Amino acid sequence: MLVRRSADVKSSDITDERLYWSRRQFIRAVAGTAAGASLWTPGSPALGTASAQASLGSVAKSGLSTSESLNSLDDISSYNNFYEFGLDKEDPKRYAGKLVTRPWTVKVDGHVARPAEYAIDDLIRLNRLEERVYRLRCVEAWSMVIPWVGFPLAEVIKKVEPTSRAKFVGFTTLYRPSEMPGQRGDALEWPYVEGLRMDEALHPLTILAVGLYGKALLNQNGAPIRLVVPWKYGFKSIKSIVKITFTERQPTTSWSRANPQEYGFYSNVNPEVDHPRWSQARERRIGEFFRRKTLMFNGYADQVGQLYANLDLRKNY
Repeated sequence: MLVRRSADVKSSDITDERLYWSRRQFIRAVAGTAAGASLWTPGSPALGTASAQASLGSVAKSGLSTSESLNSLDDISSYNNFYEFGLDKEDPKRYAGKLVTRPWTVKVDGHVARPAEYAIDDLIRLNRLEERVYRLRCVEAWSMVIPWVGFPLAEVIKKVEPTSRAKFVGFTTLYRPSEMPGQRGDALEWPYVEGLRMDEALHPLTILAVGLYGKALLNQNGAPIRLVVPWKYGFKSIKSIVKITFTERQPTTSWSRANPQEYGFYSNVNPEVDHPRWSQARERRIGEFFRRKTLMFNGYADQVGQLYANLDLRKNY
């Protein structure tokens, strides 16, 4: 039921829905700015609006960014897949404000010499923040260009010193049904889990994002920390991470567990292989009317193609 619902979204519906919610958000913002703009303080739960974003301090520009035009913050924060808060694209913004993101810890365990548990603010301070402008493509054939702020996952990997048995990296999302209403249903098996091969995790394009547009992540975008792997489909971008585990065997992922016939482990963007129920050849950038050609590895083939030189990309989807 879940997969069928997201697949049925039409491009015309997306445009109308986005414009509709933009008007609603503008009206709410005008009405609520005076009452709510000063309520947020560092360390308090994010409110799910742009006014709730905390500054991240010094952020360097990255040379690994695309030069494509950015989507607006309204696009990025109002049209989301985050099933812990509901199945519809507007549900995360509507319901994620209740999620408490401080205090927050990220546990690192498994086959590492130095397992650790980081407080999120300590983890941010330990790493140099960069802005990376990445394309994000979702399996339903829509895409955005987002100015993520974060740091290479490789930096955390180096700190914890994986052993020779660590071949994969697994990730786990927070499980807190009292604040994440989607977890009260059975759309997926909770908590949400994802995984990467070690070489994918170590690639310089792979980051742990803690912000966008120079400020802290909003709840609906995966606060306080999420994974961004720009050459893979959006469901590799696991949000609100609480655990990173180094394993010898390929970890289970939520989508392959839910429907292994349609969703494999790799999730690489490959326009030459259709999803069983729709074409992957073209995509619609949110904010644009016409569809554009989908690029191999989401346009990052020169940087990551060598990782899969000996892999059958039709069999390993």
